[in-house]
Amino acid sequence: MLEIRDLVGGWGPTLVVEECSLSVATGETVAIVGRNGVGKSTLLELLIGRAQRRSGSIVLNGEEISTLPIHDRVARGVGFVPQQREIFASLTVKEHLTIAARSGPWTIERIFDLFPSLAARRDSLGGKLSGGEQQMLAIARALLINPKIILMDEPSEGLAPVIVEQLVGTIRKVVGDGGLSVLLVEQRFDIALELASRCIVMDRGRIAHQVSSDEVQRNESHLAVLMGLDASDEPNST
Repeated sequence: MLEIRDLVGGWGPTLVVEECSLSVATGETVAIVGRNGVGKSTLLELLIGRAQRRSGSIVLNGEEISTLPIHDRVARGVGFVPQQREIFASLTVKEHLTIAARSGPWTIERIFDLFPSLAARRDSLGGKLSGGEQQMLAIARALLINPKIILMDEPSEGLAPVIVEQLVGTIRKVVGDGGLSVLLVEQRFDIALELASRCIVMDRGRIAHQVSSDEVQRNESHLAVLMGLDASDEPNST
């Protein structure tokens, strides 16, 4: 589905990601983990086209998309759930979804079935939603473009545990039919392991390790060791 080859880029003159290569198969969920500031979010921003690529390629379904503007990448099937959600405060839930909707299996009605709380607040302004509702709306907006792959940047950040549990369950439903690929940046190891078949460890802008989630679950400290963390250094779940 997605293949990244020797990708280099960042923000302006500052290089953040260097020589990154990875692939995501159709229907696969892959998690990117690592310390703060190692380039995880910038990698997703390069894939969607908001950060500046210096070299390397991004291939989606056999098509090179690294030179395309953001809207063309979206049209090719790349959905994006940004870390800060980026909800329009002055638009209602229904307006957000209407703007995003493209033809395909994901419809506004199906979204409301998946997110009943959004259905109940369809006429509420984005600025009046809770953090959890805004995150649901950001995911819903990405689904409505009917993507081939969704890039999710820290979907659990800042959310209460009960909301995180609901969100994880929803993401599992979304990818359950095997047709949608997900590339997920996540600080919480438990969520990364629950959702992803593989974890990619980044360090200093590069991919340092790749390990299967099954392997990490058999030895829970293994991922922290790969990241160079002591148990006391691991990201907390708050």
